[in-house]
Amino acid sequence: MSKERLEKIRSNFESWKVDGILITNLTNVRWASGFTGSSGMLAITADNAYLGTDFRYWEQAASQAPDYELVKMGRTAEFVHIDGLVKMLGVGRVGFEASDMTVAAFGDLRKKCKDDESLTLFPLNSRIEPLRHTKTESELEMIRKAAVITDAAMAAVNNLAKPGMTERALAWELEKHMRENGADGLAFDIIVAAGPNGAMAHHHPSDTQLKEGDTIIVDMGAMLDGYHSDLTRTFFLGNTPDETFKIVYDLVHTAQKNALNNMKAGMKGQEIDAFAREVIADAGHGDKFGHSLGHGVGLNIHEGPSLSSIYDQDIPSGSVVSVEPGVYLPGWGGVRIEDLVVVTPNGPEFLSNCPKTPIIPV
Repeated sequence: MSKERLEKIRSNFESWKVDGILITNLTNVRWASGFTGSSGMLAITADNAYLGTDFRYWEQAASQAPDYELVKMGRTAEFVHIDGLVKMLGVGRVGFEASDMTVAAFGDLRKKCKDDESLTLFPLNSRIEPLRHTKTESELEMIRKAAVITDAAMAAVNNLAKPGMTERALAWELEKHMRENGADGLAFDIIVAAGPNGAMAHHHPSDTQLKEGDTIIVDMGAMLDGYHSDLTRTFFLGNTPDETFKIVYDLVHTAQKNALNNMKAGMKGQEIDAFAREVIADAGHGDKFGHSLGHGVGLNIHEGPSLSSIYDQDIPSGSVVSVEPGVYLPGWGGVRIEDLVVVTPNGPEFLSNCPKTPIIPV
């Protein structure tokens, strides 16, 4: 797989107007090479591909990234430093990931390379990330497995959530469920937001106790071999939901269904976002839906492409995105419903299959 990705990167050199590229973003390093260490960078030209890392990862790098020549890097003079790795490329115009490298790091690199008058460092913004948008079948399979683990944990909420239980305790039970069923870890910190806390889209679980009559937003995902899943359901703890819950839940569910029923590959992200946003706005809650409809999911929990009102790029076939409209009412709570899908020319392929059963009887 890394050979194919190397060629995909190299095929863009002409359009990027570079002779080589330095990749320092660790997610992009992993995607391009297979190397999973926490310290490493790639240097690639049309003819050579180097992976530079320190002593901790030499053996791991050689094993995980056989298509790259290992460059032993370190802090002492006997080892290669980043400027030495760049100079090893032997080309004139080297692109670097400007969105990843700090101003200080770039200043230091430029200073150390100033003696090579033939070398030009050229900033590239988000050039590798779009290459990751369309997932391979092996990537999709890993995300599917992570989604299955997440579905099972979310389905357990109806039995786990009880009056008097804290948000923090419910989050811990869900984390255990995912880990005990095969997750390597969490895709992100689990969100459990009960009652008024649900008005905060990214509330952190607290010692707030669940009580009868609460809405409960649960947002979580499993991570498996570096790939993530993402799923949100909103529940009502009690036998008979109040009118506000019924109205807001039905509104959010209708908005989500409108987006899912109409989206397909080739549409712009802002078009898909509008399918849900207009439903919520027409009901008078447009100002209570303040985030995008969705985001890409893969090696990062939030990556491209985006389903947002400002994303005017086409959504490619094979991309994995969340579809998660929400309405948040300060002082009352919120409702968010999220499913993970693969975008295809014929519409979405669902990766999330957890039932939407919001009522938790007490």
